[in-house]
Amino acid sequence: MNAPIIIAVAGGSASGKTTVVDKIIKGFDRNRVIVIKHDDYYKDQTEMTMEERYKVNYDHPFSLDNDLMYKQILKLIKGETITKPTYDFEAHNRSSKTDTIAPTDIIILEGILIMEDSRIRELCDIKLFVEADDDLRFIRRLTRDMAERGRSLEGVVKQYLSTVKPMHYAFVKPTKRYSDVIIPNDKDHDVAVDLIITKIKSIISNRDVV
Repeated sequence: MNAPIIIAVAGGSASGKTTVVDKIIKGFDRNRVIVIKHDDYYKDQTEMTMEERYKVNYDHPFSLDNDLMYKQILKLIKGETITKPTYDFEAHNRSSKTDTIAPTDIIILEGILIMEDSRIRELCDIKLFVEADDDLRFIRRLTRDMAERGRSLEGVVKQYLSTVKPMHYAFVKPTKRYSDVIIPNDKDHDVAVDLIITKIKSIISNRDVV
């Protein structure tokens, strides 16, 4: 098996990263693609009380176990299967559930800070940054967190103002300079996605020849 194509998809919270990833996946046989979310590598906080977990800055790089993620990506590159952690957003902690991930042709890494760690960034063949208007991102985040993650209106607003927004400008947005392609997600982006799919297929074809 040839080395997998690794694609990083970064961007601000609720910028539309998952939408872009889903469109890329549709360009391939689903069995050839795996998606690994950076969120699943939030550090284990079992020893903390729920009150302490509420105070953690989840938009700071220190909240993520990049050492583990880096090691597991290397294993996939070598053709080894990994046991990936998962994250429980309602418990603000790593879940007891894990996912078994086998290596495949295309690995998509998705997360707001996925390009912040140079070790992970340098493993990637294609680096994408999904960009959307700040107000639109906040509205999307508010809707998502209340509907899917058991958050209150007050809690979402407080977290956004205290950590999400300032961390976006301190750590997330600066990684845009590492991207190969910037995708605006406040309008249709099918052309950009089609070009990315074509590029991925070209890389795969060249590796198959070698």
